[in-house]
Amino acid sequence: MDTAATLDAVAEELAEARRVLFITGAGISADSGLPTYRGVGGLYEEDLTAEGFSIEEALSGPMLHQHPQITWKYLAQIERTCRDARPNRAHQVIADLERRGTAVTVFTQNIDGLHRQAGSSDVIEIHGRLHHLHCTRCSYETEVDSFSDLELPPACPRCNALVRPRVVLFGESLPQMEMEQLLRTLDAGPDMVFSIGTSSLFPYVAEPVLWASEQGITTVEINPGTTPVSPFADHRITQGAAATLEALWQRLR
Repeated sequence: MDTAATLDAVAEELAEARRVLFITGAGISADSGLPTYRGVGGLYEEDLTAEGFSIEEALSGPMLHQHPQITWKYLAQIERTCRDARPNRAHQVIADLERRGTAVTVFTQNIDGLHRQAGSSDVIEIHGRLHHLHCTRCSYETEVDSFSDLELPPACPRCNALVRPRVVLFGESLPQMEMEQLLRTLDAGPDMVFSIGTSSLFPYVAEPVLWASEQGITTVEINPGTTPVSPFADHRITQGAAATLEALWQRLR
């Protein structure tokens, strides 16, 4: 089936879908100018940092506690990249579907907050959100627009303990509440499951697609490359996310 015919088929099913789960990775933010390579949310491609660590070590929970200045250095690099990014048509179309009346849940690996900026309300940010900061000791938390005015590593204004972004660093556990939210979404029975712009290398990202395939739920993958879930997708569109979702939206209209 060629791309146009695949888009027609997906749009036809999407028009009838009552509940849709979108699983998104760094590729959906590529048209917002964000990189898709290594690091938390994508940023770093060198073998070692200036300090001689892999980026996975620098952006890990143990490093944050032992040498917070190192972890915060690379978190700040990521934040500078994300700071001026704005939602692209992929984010907007997903939000438009919700406004159109479809029950949409977004399960995203991204920490850039762009799905929420676009207007999606049911967003499971499994890796957290970069601009949401909290104290490692007390209950202090805050949302910031940028890290530019922070003294790094920042100290809590209440108890002077270390403040960190509410993101999942390497070596840390996934948030239980968000995983339970995903399970509730699957239990509700989505009519379609989309995998968009993710390499699907982590089991918790691939398994919802595999589960949907086993349940006979329509699965769609939008990704220029091949991933572990590609053989389980009913429809594969090997193009970028923004152009593909815009093409689907035009068909729905």
